[in-house]
Amino acid sequence: MAIIVNLDVMMAKRKMSLNQLSEKVGLTLSNLSILKTGKAKAIRFSTLETICNVLDCQPGDILEYVNDEQKTTIR
Repeated sequence: MAIIVNLDVMMAKRKMSLNQLSEKVGLTLSNLSILKTGKAKAIRFSTLETICNVLDCQPGDILEYVNDEQKTTIR
């Protein structure tokens, strides 16, 4: 099972760079980059809430669950 992070998709839809999001959310570029690339092991609800507020989206727009069977067909 896997959680896919679609932060880059939402940022592109909102025409927002990683630098802009970093400034508005109050996270370092390195922490946002770790989240964006799917390397993060966890995210605080408060951080997710702030990102959703800034990008005007829902948590489901950023996070997606894919089970092992789907994952092999996607990649």
